[in-house]
Amino acid sequence: MKMISDTRLMFKRSIKHALRDPIWVFLNLFQPILYLLLFMPLLEGLGGVPGLPEGKTVQVFIPGLLVMLAMFGSAFVGFGLVDEIRTGVIDRFLVTPVHRTAILLGRVLKDVVILLCQCVIVTLIAVPFGLVLDIGGFAVSLLLYAFIAVSMSSMSYGFALIYKSEDTLSSTLNTIALPVSLLSGIMLPLVLAPLWLQTLAGINPFSYAVNASRALFAGNIASPDVLTGFIVIILLAALLFWWAVRSLKKMAA
Repeated sequence: MKMISDTRLMFKRSIKHALRDPIWVFLNLFQPILYLLLFMPLLEGLGGVPGLPEGKTVQVFIPGLLVMLAMFGSAFVGFGLVDEIRTGVIDRFLVTPVHRTAILLGRVLKDVVILLCQCVIVTLIAVPFGLVLDIGGFAVSLLLYAFIAVSMSSMSYGFALIYKSEDTLSSTLNTIALPVSLLSGIMLPLVLAPLWLQTLAGINPFSYAVNASRALFAGNIASPDVLTGFIVIILLAALLFWWAVRSLKKMAA
């Protein structure tokens, strides 16, 4: 099928481009590792409060941290696309027979692969800090993080195709990412929040992803939170990817 072969070609191109400058792959790990080293110890004194079982702070914190990595590690990939728009690379792709969807899908798959490698590294670093890893739950959680990466990278590419400007793109992404992360319960369980904040978080799709991630790390693969989280994130990923492809087709028109 043409789209599959085109996607494979675009993925190979994107991953080779990323590997030419691998420092950025590891710099994205800097923030979550700092949270692991400098913020998680602050939560040890909260053990026993609702949502933070005594002695299991790391089991609650790490799943949220990985969702944060999936969100922020993929949210700013659009800057590379802006550069390729400015230098005419995307225009050259658009005059070739390559499938329009494949142009973005190859890039998104590259972002997913890099993100999953980062998630594995952070998780392994957390094991000496007391993280008890349920292999089955972690494997399923990687699929969840993959769909989060698809959502955020698609949003980033969509805005990049519309704005074609790093300044506007940066402002937009930061404006969206900050409240979404604060209302997702990444750092602390939302059960600690007042009722009005919990209600507001109910409209944030990533709060369901955090709940699903924590359930998976607890080994509760059959938990309703897992099913709900996957449904919400998959629908969001499909919607945002469709919007990004539509933005690319409008640019080609």
